[in-house]
Amino acid sequence: MTTVWILYRQRLRRDRWQLLSWVLSIAVLAWFAVEAITKTFGDEASRAQVLQLATATPAILVLRGLARGPAQDAFTFFEIYAFLALLAGFMNTFMAVRHTRAEEESGRAELVTATAAGRWAPLSATVLHGLVANIVLSAAVALGFMGGGLNPAGSVVAGLATGAVGLAFLGVGLLASEFFSTSRAANGISSALLMVAYLLRGFGDATGHVSPDGMTMTAAWPSWFSPIGWGQQTFAFTGDRLWPLLLAMGLAAACVAVVVLIMARRDVGASVLAGRSGRADARSWLRGPFALALRLQEGAIIGWCAGGFATGLITGSLGSAIQSTFTNNASVTAALRQMVQAQGTSMTQLLIAALFEVGGVLAAACGVQAVLRLRQEEAAGTAELVLSEPLGRVRWIGSFMGLGAVSVVLVMAFTALGAWLSLVASGDTSSAVGDVWATALAQLPAALIYLALPAVVFVIWPRATIPLGWALLGVGVVLGIYGGMLGLDRKIVDLSPFTHTPVVTGGGTDWSGGFWMLGIAAALAALTLAAVPRREVGNA
Repeated sequence: MTTVWILYRQRLRRDRWQLLSWVLSIAVLAWFAVEAITKTFGDEASRAQVLQLATATPAILVLRGLARGPAQDAFTFFEIYAFLALLAGFMNTFMAVRHTRAEEESGRAELVTATAAGRWAPLSATVLHGLVANIVLSAAVALGFMGGGLNPAGSVVAGLATGAVGLAFLGVGLLASEFFSTSRAANGISSALLMVAYLLRGFGDATGHVSPDGMTMTAAWPSWFSPIGWGQQTFAFTGDRLWPLLLAMGLAAACVAVVVLIMARRDVGASVLAGRSGRADARSWLRGPFALALRLQEGAIIGWCAGGFATGLITGSLGSAIQSTFTNNASVTAALRQMVQAQGTSMTQLLIAALFEVGGVLAAACGVQAVLRLRQEEAAGTAELVLSEPLGRVRWIGSFMGLGAVSVVLVMAFTALGAWLSLVASGDTSSAVGDVWATALAQLPAALIYLALPAVVFVIWPRATIPLGWALLGVGVVLGIYGGMLGLDRKIVDLSPFTHTPVVTGGGTDWSGGFWMLGIAAALAALTLAAVPRREVGNA
C-alpha cells in the first residue's frame, strides 16, 4: 500500500499542471455556460422557442443534447453537458495511456516493476489517480453550475454524471493500452471510441421521440450504447436519477478487470496486438523524410480516416430517421419547413453541415498530431540523429507538414465518402447528396490552420507544442461550434477558424472565408519554414 501511495504521488506530481488545466477549464466552461445562457436566454419563452427549433432539427440535437424542458437549469444541461462529458472523456483517455502504455513504450515501466512495486502497484496507482481526478472533476463541475445559480442538487447530479463518463473512459484508455503496442495507437483508438460514443448519443437524441409541445424528448436506443448517453439519462435538474451512472462505473470496472486478466498473461512491454516486426533493411522507398514521417504516423492516419468514414456513415442513417420524423410528426415538419424557408437551406444540407463539423474537428486533430510528432521526435533525441544526415531542417519539418496536409485531405475525403455512400444507400436522391464533397472541401481551410499554427509554436516555443497544440484546437471548437450557444460576443467567436467555414448551399455558397483561411494557413507555414533554421534542435 505504501508503494501504491508513492506511485500515486508521482502521478499527481507529474500531472499537476495538466490535470489542473483540464479540471478548471471544464468547470469554468460549465459556469460560463450558465452565465451566458442567463444573459442570452433570460426568459422561459425564448428558451422554449429554442427547444422547439432544436427538437424540430435533428442536426442541432447531434451537437447539443436531450431536451428536458425550458427551465433554466434543464436548458443549460441540454446545451452544454454532452460537450463537458466529451472533454472529461479526453482527459481520462489521455491520462490512462500516459501512465500505462507510454510508460511501457519508453521502458520506464520495466524499471518500476523490477523494484518492490511489482506489476500491480503501478496499475493500482493509475486507477487511484483516475478515481481521485474524476471525483475532483465532479465537484468542480457541480460548483461551476452552482456558482451560476443553478439548483444545488441538480448541479451535484450533473457533476457526478460528468465524472462518471470520465471514469468510464479511463477504463477504455486502460484497456486500449493493453491491446496496442504504442501510445499513439492507444490514444487514437481511445479517441475514436469516444467520438463514436458522442455520435451514438447524438444519433439517439436526434431520432428520439418528441413530446407534442416540442419541449422534451425521449432518447432512442442508440443513446443507451454510449456512456455520454448514460450521463444524460440522469435527467439532472429534472429527474436527478443516479442509477444510470452505475452503467458507467460498471463499464470502468469491467475494463479494469479485463486489464488485470490480460496483464497476468503478458510480458511487460508486450501487447495483445503485437506490432509488426521490423525489416533488417529498409524498403527502397523509405529513403526520404516524407517516407519516414509516413512510416511513423501511418497507423494514426488510418485511425483518423476510419473515424471520418464512420462520421460520414452516420449521416445517411440519420437522414433516413429524419424522413421518418417528417412522416410521423406534422408539427415537427411545419416548424422545420419554416426554418428552411428562412435560411434557404434544405434539411439534408443542414444535417450534412452539422455532422461535417465533427469531421472537420477530426481532420484538424490529425493535422495537430502530425506536428506533435515533430516535437516527440525532438524530445526523444531521434530528430538530432536524422538531422545529422545531409538533411536540412526546412526539408525535415516541411515533410512532416506536407504529410499533415495530405492526412487532413484524406480524413475529409473518407468523411465525404462515408456520407455519400450512406445517403445513397438510404434512398436520398436530393441534390444535397452531391454537396457532401463540396462540404468536405469547405472544412479543409480551418483544419489546415490547425496544422500550421502548432508548427509555429513548435519553432518558437518547443516545450509548449503539445499542450498548446491541443489547447488551441479545444478553444477553437468551443468558440466555433458552441460560442453562439454560449452567447459569446461575435468578435470572440470569430477568432475560431471553424466560425468561418463555408456552409455549402449549392450555387450561392460564399467561399470567401475559406480563401482567407487558406491564406492565413499559408502565411503561418511560410513563417514556420523561415524560422526553423534559426533555432537549435534538441530537448529545449
